[in-house]
Amino acid sequence: MMRAMSNRWAALVLVFLTRSSMGFQFGAIPAAQSLIVADLGLSYAQFGLVFGLYMLPGVIFAAPGGLIGQRFGERRVVIGGLTLMAVGSVMTALAGGFATATAGRIVSGIGAVLMNILLARLVSDWFVGKELGTAMAVMLTSWPVGLGLATSTLGALAARWGWRWMIIATALAAVLGLLLMLAFREAPRSAGTSGNATRAALTRRDLALSLSGGFAWGCFNASLVAIIAFGPGLLLARGATLGAAGSVVSLAIWLTILSIPLGGLLGDRLGRPNLMIVAGSLVAALVTLLIPVITSAVLAFCLVGFAIGPPPGPLMALLPRALPPERLTAGLGVFYTVFYVMMALTQPAAGLVRDLVGDPAAPIVFAATVMAATVVGLAIFRSIERT
Repeated sequence: MMRAMSNRWAALVLVFLTRSSMGFQFGAIPAAQSLIVADLGLSYAQFGLVFGLYMLPGVIFAAPGGLIGQRFGERRVVIGGLTLMAVGSVMTALAGGFATATAGRIVSGIGAVLMNILLARLVSDWFVGKELGTAMAVMLTSWPVGLGLATSTLGALAARWGWRWMIIATALAAVLGLLLMLAFREAPRSAGTSGNATRAALTRRDLALSLSGGFAWGCFNASLVAIIAFGPGLLLARGATLGAAGSVVSLAIWLTILSIPLGGLLGDRLGRPNLMIVAGSLVAALVTLLIPVITSAVLAFCLVGFAIGPPPGPLMALLPRALPPERLTAGLGVFYTVFYVMMALTQPAAGLVRDLVGDPAAPIVFAATVMAATVVGLAIFRSIERT
C-alpha cells in the first residue's frame, strides 16, 4: 500500500516537471519581444501571431490527439509530443523571418497539445479513486510555474546571449521532459485500461459530457488569460510604467502556484466539487470585477490569484470521474478541443470589446462574465451526467 502511494506521487512529480516545459516554452517569445521584432524585422501584429499561434494547433489536434493516444499509447505519444516541442524550438531559433518562426511555433504547439492532453490521462490512471482533484490541481500548477520561470529568467538570458539561445533553452527543457517520460512508469493495469478497451468509441452521452466539461474548463481558463493579457493596459492607463504593470499582473500567476493545489486538496477533503466550482468561479468573477475599482492594483491582482484556486482541480476531475477509463482518452481529446476554441475566441473578443467601448477596463469586465459562465458549463455537465 505504501509503495503504491509512493509510486503515484512520484509519477505526479514527473508529470509536473514535464508539463512545466510547456509554460516555459509558451512564455519565451514575449520575454524577448523587442529583440525578436528587431532581428526578424517583424511588425507587432506579426509578433503577436508568432506568439499566439502556439495555441492554435489545439483546435485541430486536440481530438485527434486523444485518438492517437488510444492507438499508440499515451506515454509514447507524450514522448513524441515533447520531441516536436524540441524540434519546433530549434526551428524558431534558426528562423530568418516571419514564415519560418511561425512554422517553428506551430510545430512546438502541436507537440504541446499532444503532451497536454495525454499527461492528464496518465495522471487520472494513477489517481483513479484517490485524491484525483488534488492530483489534477498539482498537475495544473505546472503551467504557471513554467510561465513564471520564463518571465523571470529568459529575458535576462536573451539580453546576455541573444534571443536565439534563449529559444534553444526552451528546446532543452522539452528534452529534459522527454528524458523524464522515458523514466515514467504507467499505472498498473487495474488502475488504467487494457490495450483493447482503450479503442472504445465515445457514446453520444460521453461526447456531450466532454463538450460541456470542456466549455466550463475553457471559460475558466480563457477568462484568466484575458485578465493577464489586458490587465497591464488598465494599469498603464492609470499611469503605471510597462515594467511595473507587468510585475503587478504577474502576481496573480505566481499566487496560483499556491492557491490551485490548496483548492484541489480542499475539494478532495470536502467532497463537494460542485460547491468548489460554483462558489469559486462566482467569487473569482466578483473579484475580477473589483480590479478596475480597487485603488491598490497589487491588492486587486493578489485577490485574483487567491480567488481562482478552488475550481481548477475539481473542474479537471469532472471528466475522469464521469467517463469509463476505456473512453477517457478520446473524451479528453474533445474536452481539450473545446478548451482551445475558447482560448482562441475569448482574447480577440475581449479586444473587440475594448475597441467598441473605448475603456481599458472593458476587457476585464468581459473576462469576469466569461469566468461566471463556468457555472453554466457545470450545470449542463451535471444535467447530462444524471441522464
